[in-house]
Amino acid sequence: MGMTITEKILARASGKTSVKSGDTVWVNVDVLMTHDVCGPGTIGIFHEQFGRQAKVWNADGVVIIPDHYIFTADEKAHRNVDILRQFVAEQKIPHYYDVGTDRYKGVCHIALPEEGHTRPGEVLFGTDSHTCTAGAFGEFATGIGNTDAAFVLGTGKLWVKVPPTMRFVFEGKLPSHLMAKDLILQIIGDIGVEGATYRAMEFAGEGVYSLNMEERMTLCNMVIEAGGKNGVIAPDTVTTDYVRQRTKKPFTVVTSDADASFLVEKRYRCDRLEPTVAKPHSPDNRATVREVAGTRLDRAYLGSCTGGKITDFLAAAKILKGHSVKVNTFVVPATTEIARQMKTLTVDGQTLEAIFAASGAVIGPASCGACLGGPLDTLGRLNGSEVCISSTNRNFPGRMGSKQAQVFLASPMTVAASAIRGTITDPREFLS
Repeated sequence: MGMTITEKILARASGKTSVKSGDTVWVNVDVLMTHDVCGPGTIGIFHEQFGRQAKVWNADGVVIIPDHYIFTADEKAHRNVDILRQFVAEQKIPHYYDVGTDRYKGVCHIALPEEGHTRPGEVLFGTDSHTCTAGAFGEFATGIGNTDAAFVLGTGKLWVKVPPTMRFVFEGKLPSHLMAKDLILQIIGDIGVEGATYRAMEFAGEGVYSLNMEERMTLCNMVIEAGGKNGVIAPDTVTTDYVRQRTKKPFTVVTSDADASFLVEKRYRCDRLEPTVAKPHSPDNRATVREVAGTRLDRAYLGSCTGGKITDFLAAAKILKGHSVKVNTFVVPATTEIARQMKTLTVDGQTLEAIFAASGAVIGPASCGACLGGPLDTLGRLNGSEVCISSTNRNFPGRMGSKQAQVFLASPMTVAASAIRGTITDPREFLS
């Protein structure tokens, strides 16, 4: 019996010729990522268990990216970053992207691939549930807790149970009014927020391979919203070209065997799908945009690892150009690189930054912004019973601030169209 991508990667990482779902193996870790929310806790446990003078297993394998609660006056948030800085200096960690410096990046899940830390065939752990984003590069990437991360810091290994794989195939070309967000919301609506618990979710088909890397990252990003252990897409030339432009480190492309065993395979016809939303208060509370069109809104939000990439902003700008928003609209780039591109990339001769500014949207600094709520002064944080449409990934009560707020999740195109009308709107109304 053949192996899936996930099984092959975990077999290599554990020094075995083969593994199967349900096996538990010690895997050698290639990259460990942490940030300002979980980094201090991880560092504390590391010192507690390995000693105050202990060194990490591999300084080059550790990536630290402050991104969540950084643009705030909150002293405790500042203290978190101070702890990261001290640890980086003590351990001589080269991959630290500090806020307030030229190296500052923004959201960790987008910064990792931009800086060449996501490579096919590798094992990447991060102290953040959306670490699964990196599965778009054909690697095993998943979120872990502070205790596990501290153990990795000290040993470079982790005890992992091999997950079974669910396969999702999107057949045919993707219509111009759909984005990866619509595809993943369709899946989560079908299987539920627990439908892939401790399972790998593998994506395939013409619809998936027509997507660029940023869109593939959106697909894998939200497998955790279905309970998934990891998401993964077999690498093609789009993948390898992207990676080779950003790193000289070697990597090995891994694909599923023809006779690999999948727990389930679900197939979708792209031409039969519609713009989709997740209604409050769960990512699996799915509806088509048509079904909720006209719902009154108080604000719109374009940002986060799921919806703050350059592809997301290009899609939104094509709709927003020449229009004014009717509700408070926030645009928060995921990284500083994306923020720079917003100043130069154009739609019909006008830069993305100019289009958003002319529409009346507020453009914020590269960060997680309001996606995780955060301190009261976090840009765009929900502070009351607002109804918001957002390109982020979660809409649980209080996720973006106020527990009284209602958040609809949608693609950047749907968010843009809805911002113009002030009500939930099908993006096809603005697409020729």
